[in-house]
Amino acid sequence: MLPKSVHTVLLRLHLWLALTFGSVFVLLGLTGSIICWMHELDHALNPGLFSTAHQTRTAEPIKPEMVQAALDSLTANPAYGKPRQLMLPATTADVITAWYPARAATGKSAFSQDWSRQVMLDPHTLEVKGERNWGQYGISGSLLIPSLYHLHRYVLLGETGKIVIAVSGIMLVLMSLIGLFLWLPRPNWKALRQSLTVNLAATPAAINFRLHRMLGFFALPVLLLLGFSGAYFNQPQWILPVIGKVLPVTEARKQGDAHVFTGQHINAVQAMLIAQGVFPHARISRLGLPSASAAVYEIRLRQPQEMHSGDGASRVSVDAGSGRIIRVSDPLQGQAGDRFLASLFPLHSGIAFGISGRIFISCFGLVPLVLMLTGWRMWRKRKNK
Repeated sequence: MLPKSVHTVLLRLHLWLALTFGSVFVLLGLTGSIICWMHELDHALNPGLFSTAHQTRTAEPIKPEMVQAALDSLTANPAYGKPRQLMLPATTADVITAWYPARAATGKSAFSQDWSRQVMLDPHTLEVKGERNWGQYGISGSLLIPSLYHLHRYVLLGETGKIVIAVSGIMLVLMSLIGLFLWLPRPNWKALRQSLTVNLAATPAAINFRLHRMLGFFALPVLLLLGFSGAYFNQPQWILPVIGKVLPVTEARKQGDAHVFTGQHINAVQAMLIAQGVFPHARISRLGLPSASAAVYEIRLRQPQEMHSGDGASRVSVDAGSGRIIRVSDPLQGQAGDRFLASLFPLHSGIAFGISGRIFISCFGLVPLVLMLTGWRMWRKRKNK
């Protein structure tokens, strides 16, 4: 139980943080509940974009030769040209997605949202299934789910939105910790039991108060995780020094020793095989292609033991001229800080625990709304006294 003066100060701070950032927390919770199922919803709304010839037959794993054929097909087509990156499905039952460089929004400002061109390609037939602008807002079938993702990530504020989300994440951590101190009951079993339960026979005001108190306590670990990880995703340069004080973290290295190459270079198949040699049992999920400024293949893979059940967090950088491995990032073998940071997205999205984890996070997205409504009702009651 806190001294009354301390309790009053913390209560006011908790209140004003909620009034300032509460609507952002609610928005992030509700959009997060939906984008937990982003892949499934996107495919359901856009069967024409994501259907392939092998969906009606036995699908086979994507092979490096298929990736090279898709790359050559796009590069030779004047309507598309060489992409910046290829996102690779696990099997031929899904499309290869080619990404083209981001285009700056018209009237560029700190609040503008850049977008990239996405082109979907059948890996078996090399037929272009369609395209869309990733980052462009809209409510059409092809733009709805990406728009919800960008609303969750940028809150309609472009790159400035990432700062807003990072600050909101830090404030969520602070507000949750303040809430824990406000929750502390008197040191007896009766007070503890009352702080962890809701008496449905009580008055509506008492039910509202105890629901807010109980829910806030049980939700505390997840709120801390979501707030901290959200701040890290959007402004890692703010968080990494803090992590580095507690856990060893590998310093990020620039590809400065990768030369700008203008002559003959290794092809995508060779680069993928080199990366596969580093992680023999991993699936290649993304292939970043060499550019005029950096002749490097950036290859992302997922190892079977990784917590990240989607694209994985293993990375290999390969010099496009010599085939030399420039950098390897292994989330299973890195330093303690590296492994901790690699675990944040799988935990944030729930995918660390498979379908049950995603269901939990999807349902948990309603918690900020309930806390906001019950807290607002308590505030109104106090204000009207």
